[in-house]
Amino acid sequence: MRKRMRKRNAVSVVATAVLAATAASGTPTAAAGPRTVRGPVEFSVKVVSVNGSGCPVHTVWADAWPEKESFRVVYSEYLAQAGGSSRPIDSRKQCQVAVQVNFPQDVTYAVSSSDHQGFAHLESGASATVKVGHYIQGQPWDGAVTHNLNGAYDDIWRFTHRLPADQLVFRPCGEDRNTVLITELRVDKGTSDPSKTSYIAMDAVGEGVWTTYHLTWKSCP
Repeated sequence: MRKRMRKRNAVSVVATAVLAATAASGTPTAAAGPRTVRGPVEFSVKVVSVNGSGCPVHTVWADAWPEKESFRVVYSEYLAQAGGSSRPIDSRKQCQVAVQVNFPQDVTYAVSSSDHQGFAHLESGASATVKVGHYIQGQPWDGAVTHNLNGAYDDIWRFTHRLPADQLVFRPCGEDRNTVLITELRVDKGTSDPSKTSYIAMDAVGEGVWTTYHLTWKSCP
């Protein structure tokens, strides 16, 4: 049985996790210093496909925030765990979500940063990792970034992944391509008490806990 000792009232008083970030391999190819513009007044986003052990069908949804030039993705069953009664396959969960962003044809976008958050309960000696990345279908992938969290820990975690302006990869003007969002959660029980469960989650534990993708826009010819 999954052991989830969540402090749901911790959403209002959040202690930010100290996360060590290490860039993984992969360097995108993109034009340097694109001239950006204000995003459209209205645009929409929808999930077109999901794949992976961390996101069963009907457990992921997305919506647009035009006023913030971003969109959010919410997971409802995304958790990895180790120790206790956990199975070996429970220690790693991954998810690949393809989203379709619809907007006026005189502009296009690139994902310039993403905010990730969730909850973790790690026994002393246990550790967890979060891997994130994204790419536009048919375009170079910006590579993955891995963030680490060590026990003992029992709180909300969060981090932001930002791309330099000269590494932004824009969706080609006039082409209908999806953006693919890749995430992975891992837990290693390490030297912790094997009878106790450690876990990390990237699902909604309360109001305001989701993944946000911020967009940079530019004009199309």
